[in-house]
This record gives sequence, C-alpha cells and structure tokens, in this order.
Amino acid sequence: MVRKHIYFSGRVQGVGFRYQSAWMARRLGLTGWVRNCSDGRVEMEVQGEPSVIEDMLAELKGDSYIRIHAMDVQEIPLAEGEKKFSTRFTYVN
Repeated sequence: MVRKHIYFSGRVQGVGFRYQSAWMARRLGLTGWVRNCSDGRVEMEVQGEPSVIEDMLAELKGDSYIRIHAMDVQEIPLAEGEKKFSTRFTYVN
C-alpha cells in the first residue's frame, strides 16, 4: 500500500478530470482526494496498491478529453483510517 501526491498539468480543468478520477478511484477501491488548483493544475492524493494506482493513471491518460502533459509525483506517508475518495474545492495559492 502506498500514498501518492500528484500534480497534473495540461488540459486537466474543465474536462471532467475530477469527476472521472473520483469515479475511477472509487471503482478501483482507492482512497484520497482530488481538487483543482488556481494555477490550472489538478492536485491529487491517492492511496492503494501501486499497480491499481498505475491502472487509474493509465485510464486517465487514455481519456479522450483529458490531456496530461506532466505529472509531478511524490510518495508520501499513508493516511491511516481513510475510507473514501473525495472531490475537494479549488485550492487557491
């Protein structure tokens, strides 16, 4: 089990990215959250089995509306007791 913090850049806002990633994560049994950033990126923390997270990322990359140009990925400590994947409000920096 791992937890990853990811910033996605490209055509990732206004194309259903948050909805699609939340739907995929829930379907795959992953936990975490996703939100838009005020700079046009999307930020995500996702937790689960590494191969399942990779499956979700591959599905997102293959979506016909989403265009991921770059991903900044860091492994971070697990969030013990987390039970769901949620969509958060836009982060304003």
